[in-house]
Amino acid sequence: MKTLVNVARYHLADRVTYLALPWGILAFSFLINVVISGRLPSPQGDYTGGLLTIYAYLLVCGALSMTRALPFGLMLGVSRRVYYLGTALLIVALGAVWGLGLTVLQAAERATGGWGVGLHFFRVAWIMDGPWYQTWLTSFVLLVLFFWYGMWYGLVYRRWNVVGLVAFIAAQLLVAVVAIVTVSTMHNWAAVGHFFATITAPALIGVLAALTVALGLGGLATIRRVTI
Repeated sequence: MKTLVNVARYHLADRVTYLALPWGILAFSFLINVVISGRLPSPQGDYTGGLLTIYAYLLVCGALSMTRALPFGLMLGVSRRVYYLGTALLIVALGAVWGLGLTVLQAAERATGGWGVGLHFFRVAWIMDGPWYQTWLTSFVLLVLFFWYGMWYGLVYRRWNVVGLVAFIAAQLLVAVVAIVTVSTMHNWAAVGHFFATITAPALIGVLAALTVALGLGGLATIRRVTI
């Protein structure tokens, strides 16, 4: 356990990447949305996609943790498995804390009537608009999910280079196309719409949590044969 903590501390030596930039980018996005909402004719409860910026950043950060930071991390004498688990431990800890931070900001947003301009930045319709504990759990799962998904991109690049990365992206697009064609062929879009209309937010988060665990285990298996 001590070795895993040391790996986490190794990442945190880069405080700009792991501590400053995520919240700095989010704050910049928030200020832009506040200004835009403040210039609208009247507050209408504007929902924005600005919160996505912190998740998108973690996707990139996860990839960098397996590309830019991996070689020097292994030079410190830790195994690939320990490096991966230590990195995963870091984002689980940060996800728990950051999820709480996003929950507090959502509470402030509710208390101020959308920051005085009717802005719903930290409140996301349906999925992050319930009790505080649901908001925290949703934020935590999504933060870890995006980071671990980014780690997959980094691992694929490390193991199979650009060709493998392109193939990895193409495979995901192919799966999406096959799914769309299958549903269209079966004329079953009504069932898809019914599914998303009836599934509850906690149920969806449960599915995403299972996907997150699968990504984590898959990444652990992949890093064993990554070359430096």
